[in-house]
Amino acid sequence: MAVKETVDAENKPLWQRLGWLAVIWTGSVVTLGIFAWLMRLFMSAAGLSTH
Repeated sequence: MAVKETVDAENKPLWQRLGWLAVIWTGSVVTLGIFAWLMRLFMSAAGLSTH
């Protein structure tokens, strides 16, 4: 079964595989940005600052 999935993935067009890579990368960057913003918000609420 794993071999068939690998063959199917290799048969997909390059633009489609790169599109998924771009979607996953963008989602990761957005998630990290939200996490960093929330951490900064909580730190500010606790009286901590960066300067």
